[in-house]
Amino acid sequence: MAQTSPSAPSVAVLCGLGGWVPPRIVDNAELSARLDTTDAWITERTGIHHRRHIEPEQATSDLAVEAGRRAVRSAGGAPPDAVLVATTTPDRPCPATAPVVAARLGLAGVPAFDVAAVCTGFLYALATASGLLATGAARRVLVIGADAYSTIVDPEDRTNAVIFGDGAGAVLLRSGSPEELGALGPFDLGSDGTGEDLITVRAGGSRQRSAGDDGPPAGPERFFEMHGRAVYRHAVVRMSGSARAVLDAADWKSDTVAHVVPHQANLRILRSVVEHLGLPEERLVTNIRDLGNTGAASVPLALCDAAAEGRLTPGDGVLLTAFGGGLTWGSCLLRWPALPPTVRPATPADPQTPRPGTPGTPTPKEQHP
Repeated sequence: MAQTSPSAPSVAVLCGLGGWVPPRIVDNAELSARLDTTDAWITERTGIHHRRHIEPEQATSDLAVEAGRRAVRSAGGAPPDAVLVATTTPDRPCPATAPVVAARLGLAGVPAFDVAAVCTGFLYALATASGLLATGAARRVLVIGADAYSTIVDPEDRTNAVIFGDGAGAVLLRSGSPEELGALGPFDLGSDGTGEDLITVRAGGSRQRSAGDDGPPAGPERFFEMHGRAVYRHAVVRMSGSARAVLDAADWKSDTVAHVVPHQANLRILRSVVEHLGLPEERLVTNIRDLGNTGAASVPLALCDAAAEGRLTPGDGVLLTAFGGGLTWGSCLLRWPALPPTVRPATPADPQTPRPGTPGTPTPKEQHP
C-alpha cells in the first residue's frame, strides 16, 4: 500500500479587510481651546493632529459593525462562523459586545466573544482566531478591533485626552495553508501583570465593588489612567523584543520586512521601535497623525489606510506588533495577500444596521438539541 504524507497544518489566512472611524473630527485647535496646551505641544509629543470621536448615543458596537461588514464584503461576502471583538470599551460590562455585533451583522447563532488585552487585543484576537481555524472549530473568523476611548478618557485630562481616538478595524480570516499569501504566523504573545497600574481604569470591576466603594458617577477612578514615561519604556522594549522573536522564528532578515505596522501608541514610540529593530523609518506604517491612538483598532486601521493608499503589495513581508495594558504585548508576521481595493476607514458608513430588538433586525435561528 502506498504511504500518504500527512496533510499540511491549517493556518489562518487573511482574506478580507475593513475599517471605519466616526465622522466627527477633533483637531488640536479644539483641544487647545479647552486644555492648557497648544497644537505645537501635542504634535511634538505625540505626532497627532486629529482624532475621531463617536457622537452621543453611539457605542463601540456601532464602530465594530461597520468595520466588520466591510471586512466581510472585502472577502467576497461569505459569512464567518465565529466573531471575535478585541476591545477595552465594551458597550456594557456584561454581556460581551461580540454577540451584539454578530447579531447586527445577521450572524446570530455563531460563537462570538470579546478579547480583553487592551491595545494588544487585536494581536491576541488574531492568535485566538488562528487556534479556532487550526482545530477546525471554525472555517472563517471575523476579527474586529474596536474602541471608543473618548468614553473612558477624562476630557479635561491634558495628557491623555490629546492621544486617544475612536474607531474600528477588522479582518476576515479563513483556513488555509502556511505557503499562501496572507497566512499568519508565527506569533509571539506575552504579559506582565505586575504592571497592571501603569495603564488602567480602576472603577467598575470586582475589586472596587467588593470593597463597597461604588464611587461617585463622575469620580476620577472611572477614567483611564496611564503613566506615560514608564509606559514609553515598556512599549519600546516589549514591542521590539516581541518583533525580534517572530522574525527569528521565521528566519526573516531585515530586508524581508517591507512594512512594520505597530499599534499606533505615539509617534516617538513607533520611531524608537523601528530604530531598535535596525529598520529604516520609511518602512513604518502609521496613521496616528489623523486618527490618534485608537487602542485595539489601531493595527487594523493602519492596515486599512496603507492598503487604500496602495502601499501594500501582494507578497510584501508585513510585521504586526503591539503593546498595551495588562501589561500585554504581541507580534506576528504575514506575506500580504491580494485583496480587492480597500475602502478608506474615513469613508462614510453604510446605512445603520438596525440594533437588536428594532424592526428589521435579523433574529437568531432557533437552536434545537
